[in-house]
This record gives sequence, structure tokens and C-alpha cells, in this order.
Amino acid sequence: MPRAMRAGMAPAALWVLAAACSLPAGTTEVPVPTATATAPPATATPTPEPVAAYVNSEVISLAALEREIARFEAANAVLGIDLATLGDYRAEVLDQLIDLSLLAQFSVNQGIELADAELDDRFQAVVASNGVPAGYTADEFRRQLRLEILAARTIEAITDVLPEQVEHVSARHILVATREEADALLDELANGADFSTLAVIHSRDPSTRPAGGELGWFPRGLLTMPEVEEAAFNLQPGEVSGPIESTLGFHVLEVLGREDRPLVGETLTTYRVAAVERWLTEQRQRAEIEIFAEG
Repeated sequence: MPRAMRAGMAPAALWVLAAACSLPAGTTEVPVPTATATAPPATATPTPEPVAAYVNSEVISLAALEREIARFEAANAVLGIDLATLGDYRAEVLDQLIDLSLLAQFSVNQGIELADAELDDRFQAVVASNGVPAGYTADEFRRQLRLEILAARTIEAITDVLPEQVEHVSARHILVATREEADALLDELANGADFSTLAVIHSRDPSTRPAGGELGWFPRGLLTMPEVEEAAFNLQPGEVSGPIESTLGFHVLEVLGREDRPLVGETLTTYRVAAVERWLTEQRQRAEIEIFAEG
């Protein structure tokens, strides 16, 4: 299931290059006092900025992570959401920063240009309409905007090559708690019982039970139950599965139809999101990612 961004967790990353060990411009060695021959020479060495994560050659600073966490917490406070109910949201914020970095890096590596003039125009347009968003300095927001534009271009590259229509399956299911219950339902179906009626009576899935277990038409990658989806695409219309175990329980599945259908509306949006999530999963496996703070 694709990662769901919680309220206020907009894709936003503010990253900086790793702090260099060289002296800042204009800094020179402090002279050694002549009266103290044993005193070592001293230099003004900058303190390296704490790092939350490395994503390939890019740095996500701890300060940037903390700023994003603060924005996330503020957004949820406005919505009246208790942060204690959100689980490990600090780690999720860091995950979003890593994803945004991977998306932006791909654009750069592919030679996708973002001219300073274009970035300036976009920056000025946003600021003129809404001002600099709360919690950002102007420089921080400009850097974030650059990353988001580059990331958006990577997403366009991923989704533009998706087919206009793909194979869909129409299916219905009955969810029960145990394998024994699923086996009993299969016996009833074998003896002529009506699938929809059994779903209305027995299914533990409140979203599909009223409609007789109908899941509707769906392409690959959209069901939140991957085991059920895999079984659906392995069955032909009219076939009923054996018990399928998932994290929710046990499913009895019947496939009603298979055909190529266009991707439209919410299905298209969800399909695109799933494609980007798959891309990010592959990139995370290939990337050199070091995490030093989970938020």
C-alpha cells in the first residue's frame, strides 16, 4: 500500500551541502603570542552542521528535519489532531524528505534544467500571492521550491509513460476471521449458495458488505490487500479462490470479469501514485542512504 502522507506533511525538503572543514572566507590563522612559545597555533574551524541523513551525495540536515517536523506539528495542531495518535510521525517526515531528495536528484542527473530565471519567476509569483509560508525564511523557501519543481518533473517523467489503458479485474470478496469460516463458505458456494447473499451476511468488510462484497473494477497496484489482488489477476471470470490469508483475515474471492479499460478519474490518480511509489521503492534500494536521526 502506498505510503499515505498525514495532514500537514506536504512534500517539502530543505537540504544543504555537508559542512566543509576548511575555514570560512576571510578567516586566517590566529597569531601565536611571542611570550608563549609552547602555545599551538589556532584556527577558527567551523562546527559541522548536524546531519539527519545522507541521500547519495546530498545532505538532509538535522536543522532542516526539525523545521519540517515543526511545520507538520503546527499544521496538525491547527486541525485539532492529537500528535500522540499519529504514531512515529517524525520518522515519516524524514521519509518524505528522503523521497523528495531522490526525486529531485533524478531530474538533475537526467540533465533536466531549472534556470535561475524560471525559479525566480516561480518564487516571486508564489510569494506575491501568499507570502513566504510560515516557518520558512525566504532562502529556505526558495530552496524548497527548487526541489519541489525538480521532483515534479521527475514525477511527470514517470507518469507520462504510463499506458492510457490497462487490464482491469472486476471481483467480489467475503472477509472472515478464520480459515475454517472461509472453508465453510466455500462449501456453501459449492452447494449453490449465492455469493452476494453470503457476503451481506458474513463479510467483516464494512465497505463492501452492503454491495455483496463488490470490489469493482481495478488494475494492478490499487488494492490495499496485495494477496487478494494477486489472486484476482490469477483467476478467470467465474472462478472462485480458495481461502486467501491477509493481514485482515481470510478472503473468499470471485472474479466477475477481466478486460482492458482506460485509466480515468480517481483510478488514474491512484495508479499514478502507485507508479511513483514503486519507482521510489526501487530508487531507495539502489541509493546510498544513511540515516542518523529518525526524527
